[in-house]
Amino acid sequence: MSKDRSNVTALLDDAPSYSRQTQGGIFIVIKGPDRGEAVRLTNNGQAVSFGSGPNCSLVLTDKTVSRKHVEAQLIGDEVMMIDCGSTNGTFIQGSRFERISIGFGAEIKLGRTVIKFLPDEEIVDPEPSQQAAFGTIVGGDTKMRQMFTLLEEVGATNATVLIEGETGTGKELIAEEIHNHSPRKDGPFVVFDCGSVPRELIESMLFGHVKGSFTGAITDRRGAFAEAHGGTIFLDEIGEMALDLQPSLLRVLDKRAVRKVGSNTYEKIDVRVVAATNRDLRAEVAKKAFREDLYYRLAVIRVSVPPLRERGSDIPLLINHFVNTFGPGLTVTPEDMARLVRHSWPGNVRELRNVMERACLLARGNTINLEDALVSEAAPSLGIRTDLPFKEAKGQLVEMFEREYIEDLMRRHKMNLSAAAREAQIDRKHLRELIRKYGLDPRHKLDGDADGDVSDD
Repeated sequence: MSKDRSNVTALLDDAPSYSRQTQGGIFIVIKGPDRGEAVRLTNNGQAVSFGSGPNCSLVLTDKTVSRKHVEAQLIGDEVMMIDCGSTNGTFIQGSRFERISIGFGAEIKLGRTVIKFLPDEEIVDPEPSQQAAFGTIVGGDTKMRQMFTLLEEVGATNATVLIEGETGTGKELIAEEIHNHSPRKDGPFVVFDCGSVPRELIESMLFGHVKGSFTGAITDRRGAFAEAHGGTIFLDEIGEMALDLQPSLLRVLDKRAVRKVGSNTYEKIDVRVVAATNRDLRAEVAKKAFREDLYYRLAVIRVSVPPLRERGSDIPLLINHFVNTFGPGLTVTPEDMARLVRHSWPGNVRELRNVMERACLLARGNTINLEDALVSEAAPSLGIRTDLPFKEAKGQLVEMFEREYIEDLMRRHKMNLSAAAREAQIDRKHLRELIRKYGLDPRHKLDGDADGDVSDD
């Protein structure tokens, strides 16, 4: 088996819209004289071996490595590492082993060399569905119809799915439709919001507890995983889970068993896991704010939901869908339709849905009442959205403030980064990040100078 020098460390690159992990994975040398060398473990039935001997799959020049030091085998769904009688031994997390099952993110030390096991991720580019809907999800945009094709295929499996997308893009609805199109559709669909549960109660609510395990535990309680037995558990806002709680979740995903708080025994569970986040989990992994091995465990199938602004052609389709839902028989004037299409929809489909529901409820005659619906959308003084969850409304307000503040600041300083940072009393690097975050390209937007650019002193 030849060495593979492909870029297997692409974790921090811009992620594709849809991807899946293939069976097996990639071993890459991250420490030692052969750093960067890699080899793939596939499902062709062949083991891969590591050592200094010329017949090994990955030949190492480290003189402290035996001729055939260790090998990896794919046995069913498990990847087994087997020491081949090496002189100096093989270690994981400082412990020597002869035979061990490993997961993605595992680091194996042999001699002075460290090898890391990573998933072999392939980009999925499905053919667009012929349908403009998937269950209750509506969309005629190519990306949406590609997603419908993928969801149809994924629904029939038990694969763990990670759904990424901005707030309001319909991640929970997608998770529910995955469940509805699966063999588990007659089982429970349990939603657990990792961002809304107090930190000290998460383990109890996820895994359950036994009576007397902590103050207030007056009876035994089943957790969300046990309640989802035979069905699907949807872990919403998984990126909000505290770092020190993530190992407990990882153990459940690996063992397919839960241990209640205060118990010493494990209870087997049969659940399909779908998780969602509005964060960039790859960036969170890079910042060490999210466990790398948990990310790999969740992103077996990865789906990125496009925001509404990237599928503007879907807005008329969605408007008609919501009018048929909330006000059958009502019509939308061409002027109202144009106004709705022009709107930026920072709250995505959820915001559009809320506006259309109000416009139908406030209708006068046979046309929607968009004027009053949009006026009631925000508190006029600050643009505060009281129809959204607190965290989401606050986030939108902060983004609006940042954008307007930075636009005016950079315009007044003629795009001089250093001068603007001094006045704002913020670090230049942070200011540059904000400029990039909001796409404030001076050549297009700020001072009308077609040749403008962000400059230092």
